[in-house]
Amino acid sequence: MQMRRFLLALPLLATCIGAAHAGLYSDDMAKCLVASTSQEDKVALVRWVFATAALHPKVASFVNVSAAQREKLNRDMGALVEKLLTETCRKQTQDAVKYEGALAVQQSFNVLGQVAMMELMSDKAVSEGVDAFAQYIDKKKLEAIGLPGK
Repeated sequence: MQMRRFLLALPLLATCIGAAHAGLYSDDMAKCLVASTSQEDKVALVRWVFATAALHPKVASFVNVSAAQREKLNRDMGALVEKLLTETCRKQTQDAVKYEGALAVQQSFNVLGQVAMMELMSDKAVSEGVDAFAQYIDKKKLEAIGLPGK
């Protein structure tokens, strides 16, 4: 079970790379963003991130997103971001930008993205997919460096 948690955490840790320390106001903004987004909103965010990442030439051949689908994803994301920044979390956004600068907005959306990804990763099929590569890891080699091999 410990090995499974460790392996599941690897992709999630990748979303944290490069994240700067958040301040009080960006924390408040992040809390508002998370609290103000529905499950449907979070799915829309993950879909947009997935489709956008799929533009990279190294992975583009694995995904087929039509121009119409991409436009809808962009429209939906634009509407969500606009609503969150200018309506739902307006005060928190203004305070974060005023006291911590524009980077606070990015930091707050990083938190929202991480929450959305964690919810997606909790799906049984996704969890099983994450576990699938573990069968190809030599558990004894992990134990040799101090990681649990079970």
